[in-house]
Amino acid sequence: MVWFWNHYLREENDGKNPYASPLQAEDLSELPPALVLTAEYDPLRDEGEAYAKRLKEAGVQVEATRYDGMIHGFFWMPGALKQGMKAVEQAANCLQRAFLNK
Repeated sequence: MVWFWNHYLREENDGKNPYASPLQAEDLSELPPALVLTAEYDPLRDEGEAYAKRLKEAGVQVEATRYDGMIHGFFWMPGALKQGMKAVEQAANCLQRAFLNK
């Protein structure tokens, strides 16, 4: 993950910016409703779930789902993984509700 992180940032200090690391933000209360999908075997799972928890604590509406047995990137494999298709459908349903204000 360090390799990816180092390619994502111009310099190390950029990692403290909430746009790069949302968990670094002091206040999340003004953010819109969120859908947070995590995978059981994803090295970023704990950070994603911590972000969902912080959003909830800040009063933001959050739908959080962990897909057990899945790896990072499963969302991009709906043709091969049933859980991937389920996640895509969940995201589409969430967007539909948001756009239709339901």
